[in-house]
Amino acid sequence: MQQKNEYQNTTASLIKIYFMKPFYFLLISFFILIGCSSSKYNTKDKELDKVYKMMQGSYDSSLQSKVDSSYYDISLEMHPVWKNSGERWLYVEQALTSQKDQPYRVRMYRLLRNENNEIISEVYTIPNEKQYYGKFKKPKAFKYLTPDFLEKREGCEVVIKEDTDGFYSGGTGKTSCMSNMRGASYATSIVKMSDNQIISWDRGFDKDGNQVWGAEKGGYIFMKGSLRKLDFGDIKLD
Repeated sequence: MQQKNEYQNTTASLIKIYFMKPFYFLLISFFILIGCSSSKYNTKDKELDKVYKMMQGSYDSSLQSKVDSSYYDISLEMHPVWKNSGERWLYVEQALTSQKDQPYRVRMYRLLRNENNEIISEVYTIPNEKQYYGKFKKPKAFKYLTPDFLEKREGCEVVIKEDTDGFYSGGTGKTSCMSNMRGASYATSIVKMSDNQIISWDRGFDKDGNQVWGAEKGGYIFMKGSLRKLDFGDIKLD
């Protein structure tokens, strides 16, 4: 009798486990998906936070324009938005300093890690961008704009890596970022940055590889905030 009860109990347990298998499978799958998601949008990624903070601020190239008249005095604004989204977004404006209320480039950047665990800065355009000019001073202005409304510029993401000198640098693919501005077929972007300065070299090329727009001698050197002292030998673009 005791053996019969033990057999029945064992059988019942096996049946229970069998029918619970789909539940366990779904549970395990859920945690796997959560793990994959968190690796891409990890809110506790110290290096990603470091680069994200490094990029933030108000910049201009006034010093460089005084040293070399072939460079314009350009203002660059990079400020965080959607801070409670769990992601790292920056609203970006670029304008002639003499015409800061009329930026010629408005973008959203999203910092994250790709499938190779590299830090990348994705680039997005904003619909009806004029209504956001200067709104980096009022983050609440972006409350009703969500990432769903943005258009990603495929192939224009910048891969960012730490250099041996402690700076972070990166660039787009050689021909992956399509552009039709001023007769170009594609554009490239090279950046190098530290806590107080960013070098950005954006150029456009035609289908034959001839440069049709952008600085020719090297990138624009942007200084952050009130810091206007720069040793021009500190940073060079390869």
